[in-house]
Amino acid sequence: MITPALNPSSRRTFLKTGAMVAAGSMLPRFATGSSGPSALHRLNVGFIGAGGVVNQALDGCRGENYVAFCDVDEDRAAGTYAAYPDARRFRDYRDMLERLEHQLDAVVISTPDHHHFAAAYLAISMGKPVFVQKPLTHNIWQARTLQKAAHYYDVITQMGNQGHTTEGIRLVKEWYDADVIGDVREVHAWFDGPNFDGPYFRMPESFPPATRPVPTALDYDLWLGPVARRDYSAQYTPLTWRGWWDFGCGELGDWACHTLDAPFWALDLGMPERVSVAAIDTVHETFCPRSSHLVFEFPARGSKPPVKLHWYDGGAAPDPKLIPEWPADMAVPRRGMVMIGDKHTLMTGARPDSPRLLNTELWNDFRQAPPAKTIARVKGGPFQEWIRAIKGEGPLPGSNFDYAAALTEMAHVGVLAQRTGRDIEYNAATMEITNHDDLGEMIREPARAGWDFGREVWR
Repeated sequence: MITPALNPSSRRTFLKTGAMVAAGSMLPRFATGSSGPSALHRLNVGFIGAGGVVNQALDGCRGENYVAFCDVDEDRAAGTYAAYPDARRFRDYRDMLERLEHQLDAVVISTPDHHHFAAAYLAISMGKPVFVQKPLTHNIWQARTLQKAAHYYDVITQMGNQGHTTEGIRLVKEWYDADVIGDVREVHAWFDGPNFDGPYFRMPESFPPATRPVPTALDYDLWLGPVARRDYSAQYTPLTWRGWWDFGCGELGDWACHTLDAPFWALDLGMPERVSVAAIDTVHETFCPRSSHLVFEFPARGSKPPVKLHWYDGGAAPDPKLIPEWPADMAVPRRGMVMIGDKHTLMTGARPDSPRLLNTELWNDFRQAPPAKTIARVKGGPFQEWIRAIKGEGPLPGSNFDYAAALTEMAHVGVLAQRTGRDIEYNAATMEITNHDDLGEMIREPARAGWDFGREVWR
């Protein structure tokens, strides 16, 4: 049985936080562990990852103080550095967090997947609210640990699956709760990638891939971080790391937090008991498959019946003849999700936006008088939702780590089936694969010395 343990190394942060609370409960929540807000009530934000997807964060956090950026690749970060010349610059986020512990109010993490956990855990352990791009972590143990750490250090958290803040996902849940589609026993979700012609996935000519000298702008050892040392290859960086199991989580890990978000939330799916490999086109044990068809089996949840969830990628997709109410004149889109109820079938895109009922005649009438809107709407997207919560101006973000860790863990059970090509039987209570005794290191991956964090909150 895994239980939280006291973290002696956090004593200073813990005592500091306790003293602040005792001194006055009216302190803004984001002041914990920092020097507090500016006179204009603006957060001092540090960004781990300064190229590419960080542009989403820069737009989302507009109006706050951008005080520091960290990136291992000077070329990738050059545009951001030029746009914010007064911000501090770092290559190692461990150094940034240590040096700016009392200056940062919040931290945004936009790194490859294999760095999400270490960066988030360190920031959380300093009392910093964190925003982490999806998927939350690279393995199941890391997801559980970040969830525990968020509670242990009492910080505001958010994962960047943007669809969870949209109108569309709220409509899906409201329609399901209003019994529009009835009991759901079957879900199909599909995505046309990975596209091995890039930019995010690229098939190497050999395994291991061809090596070359490290670019002068890149600190490759820092880029590897917790992952075992290996020679540099241009097949890994800067964008094509997702296909390599050591760095990314394949197409399923990349998109499940979008495409499966609506059924996971609306149906209260929880963890699968089994994920079966219906079909898979394997490339190499170190690399994601060309395509796959997985079947997740979720048990009954109270009055909700068991659910089979089919995931297809790499061009695989459900047969529309097997989907009730599929319009005869509608082609199967490249990406999407359907929830099949015993009354009607609902469909979304790859993200939980623009939901519709597949019965065209019913849909036309339904839009004139849909069910009441019962779920609060989010203004400004996931970053603004997170910032308002930090400032005490709004509720906890919807994709806080209680929710995000569970959604990510569910996806990782499927990723294990893809990585191994085996059917997986999963006991969520013990965090164990019960039909294979050799997969423990995939649930709790080893980390290099200097990057092995989080074990202090577990026995």
